[in-house]
Amino acid sequence: MTKLIFDCDPGVDDAVALFMAFAARQDLELLAITTVAGNVGGELTARNAAIIRQIAGREDVPIYAGASAPLYRPPFDAGAFHGESGLGTLPLLESDKGLAAGRAADLIVDLVMAHAPGEITLAVTGPCTNLALAMRLEPAIIERLGPVVVMGGARREGGNITASAEYNIWADPHAADIVFSSGVQCVVMGLDVTHQVRSDPARTAAIAAIDTPSARATHNLLEFSNALERDIVGGTGAPIHDPCVIAYLLAPDLFTLRPCQLRVETASPLTVGHTAVEFRLRDPAAARILWATHADADGVFALLNDLLAR
Repeated sequence: MTKLIFDCDPGVDDAVALFMAFAARQDLELLAITTVAGNVGGELTARNAAIIRQIAGREDVPIYAGASAPLYRPPFDAGAFHGESGLGTLPLLESDKGLAAGRAADLIVDLVMAHAPGEITLAVTGPCTNLALAMRLEPAIIERLGPVVVMGGARREGGNITASAEYNIWADPHAADIVFSSGVQCVVMGLDVTHQVRSDPARTAAIAAIDTPSARATHNLLEFSNALERDIVGGTGAPIHDPCVIAYLLAPDLFTLRPCQLRVETASPLTVGHTAVEFRLRDPAAARILWATHADADGVFALLNDLLAR
């Protein structure tokens, strides 16, 4: 069992990733959900995580609200891509269980320090603010953390918020640079790989045929994203970014990774949030960051369907 803290900013695709994590009881010991401002404001991301938790029937998992703004930049949400609520057109409900007391960064420190070195895995599908704050609070967690799997960045594909920047990294580039420069072991799912995993009509039809609350909600969320993809880009299937993080944790063989050095641009007005990914390493075996280059999209959706059917 992987002991997991899931740090997220729900968000349509974060919500789908949450459904996957909640369903994977046999493989993931989900210690806590932590939320951060990103796709929508911090109050909404925490509320949305609680809504997804209730639909999934996992009120046993505590949710801790986190940072309401980036470290230095003003907040800028992505509501245009996630809807005013952050959950597209998904009907909102009143969560029966509220948030846990305490801050996300403190919770991350407490759990990492309370477990053996390498025992805690962290999934990050929003801006890296909570983890950067935790590293500042207690630098010792850097040596004690297990793998950190991040959705963020772009190399070959270019950006989705600016010409060269992916949204999660752009939203708090200073936090991302702290994390990637810290020496912690990171696996990074950037746009290069998430753009290979798209919810085309055949895949969403397969999800629609699964009669569970999580599957019905997931179908609603993906159809919202697909409508935006058609209207804005002209494509037939939106990429599902954040679910790739949970898919990797459950089935790493679905992804191809390359060791790299990774830094984030924090100063340039033109390229802030750009991820400089360097594969030319003197000692690839010593690299602390692995960059995903290829995904088995059919395998990811087969895993998603299996989890939604549970």
